[in-house]
Amino acid sequence: MRFATFSHGGRRLVGQVAVDGRTITALDLPTGSGDRGMLSLIERVAAGGKIPGTTGAALALDSVQLEAPIPVPRRNLWCVGRNYHAHAKELSASVFKNNTADTTSWPIIFSKVPESVIGPTAAVVMPPAEVSTQIDYEAELTIVIGKGGRNIPREKAMSHVFGYTIINDVTARDVQIRHQQWDLGKSFDTFCPMGPWIVTADELNGSDTRVRCWVNGDLRQDALTTDLIFDLPSLIETCSRGITLYPGDLIATGTPSGVGMGMTPPRWLQAGDSVRIAIDGLGEIENRFVDA
Repeated sequence: MRFATFSHGGRRLVGQVAVDGRTITALDLPTGSGDRGMLSLIERVAAGGKIPGTTGAALALDSVQLEAPIPVPRRNLWCVGRNYHAHAKELSASVFKNNTADTTSWPIIFSKVPESVIGPTAAVVMPPAEVSTQIDYEAELTIVIGKGGRNIPREKAMSHVFGYTIINDVTARDVQIRHQQWDLGKSFDTFCPMGPWIVTADELNGSDTRVRCWVNGDLRQDALTTDLIFDLPSLIETCSRGITLYPGDLIATGTPSGVGMGMTPPRWLQAGDSVRIAIDGLGEIENRFVDA
């Protein structure tokens, strides 16, 4: 099933998207539940509740405003760096060439703040030049945790997955490099487009799907998640080591090769650019980059 957070008639609601992707119907949730988007539904299911039925008439998808499935995550998103073989190779010859960190035994984990999240078609606001001039895109399959836990073993990890969504891990590369710790360069306001919805784990094999990204119609990234260095169970196991994961937590699994930083010379995003990301079986998001 596909569930989305959307705005209609001045209200934020959670709904089920039709199989043909043309309509959405609101779920029969308590008044106000939609304010937290899909987080309310995921927590309800985690507590033993059932997914409620729909209520009201089906609405044409193009008549509503899709929002990020989880508009305000309960805490920072977990993110994974250099997790595709080809992407790790393209950055090994870049500014990371002198980085001696062991990225084969343990994944690189960083985070993005909740306030960076925006919807699947919302505008990404470019920072002023004195803040950053090296804005990059990163298409990523993202795990949505459905059942919490700590020290989750990899053999049980997938039973903790509610579903999947897409994020664009927009990055200010110069800020990322300047501070060495990546969080600041990853967490600017609007730097985490998300959506268009969440597809439940029973309908999508996140371990074997295709991730693509276009900039102004030019295909830049195209890879299968079978190319991941650390697979999905490993990432869930790693993020839960000594740390309790909660329903609704998000783990962005890394980006394929083809980012702007990896090109010679690098190709940074500019105001007016449009970035579209599609993941097979999940859907697509498209966001325009604009000046403040």
